[in-house]
Amino acid sequence: MPRPLHRRPTAVAALLAAALLTASGCSSDAGKSDAKGPRTTHSPAVPDRQIETEPTAPAASPSALPKDQALPDGEIKPVTGSFTQKQKEYLSGRVPKSMDPAAVLQTGEESCQRIARTAKRDRDAAVGAIIAGDVPDAKGAIEHLCPEQKPLLAVAATGFPDGTVTQPKPGAYRALTTDPACTWRALGSNGKVLASGPSTGADGPVKATVPSGTREFVSTSCYAWLPA
Repeated sequence: MPRPLHRRPTAVAALLAAALLTASGCSSDAGKSDAKGPRTTHSPAVPDRQIETEPTAPAASPSALPKDQALPDGEIKPVTGSFTQKQKEYLSGRVPKSMDPAAVLQTGEESCQRIARTAKRDRDAAVGAIIAGDVPDAKGAIEHLCPEQKPLLAVAATGFPDGTVTQPKPGAYRALTTDPACTWRALGSNGKVLASGPSTGADGPVKATVPSGTREFVSTSCYAWLPA
């Protein structure tokens, strides 16, 4: 999978947002929700992007932390009860010191719920959310907490997010959006434009062809890309 140089600000897929609102009522902590509701509304012409959500409390960061910032594994214990082995594996290296491990675990479990509920309605939307980084620590959550979603992770690994990507694999790709503002360029080593698009209109997904010799693939408003 090519390495992205930078990524556009997070855009949440509409189905992902719907899944988030539904999942908030089914989380392991019934009194909490990770969304207040709509904050920013996108164009209605873009059905797979709708709102950005804002957590009701400071979000636990489930990504791997530097060793000196993470709670030692021996201290990762819930206030009551116990963690399963898989939960312990997920939490290892992810719990900041002075933070309740259960809060970090809840973030991972909610990520699994969001992925599952979105995939049930639209597989591409779930894969796009993983690629675009719309789901916190999707890779870690799937590998440890919901391994049944690993096929989605494998598909996501073949794509790349909107923005600038260096040395993409040549071939045909499709954007996981119907946004008519989606545009792209394939640039050679001397900055010469080798190909550009969109190649289709607003009635369908934008497709791109990455020629051999492409050094950078630059896209805007395209959300995420998968091989066509």
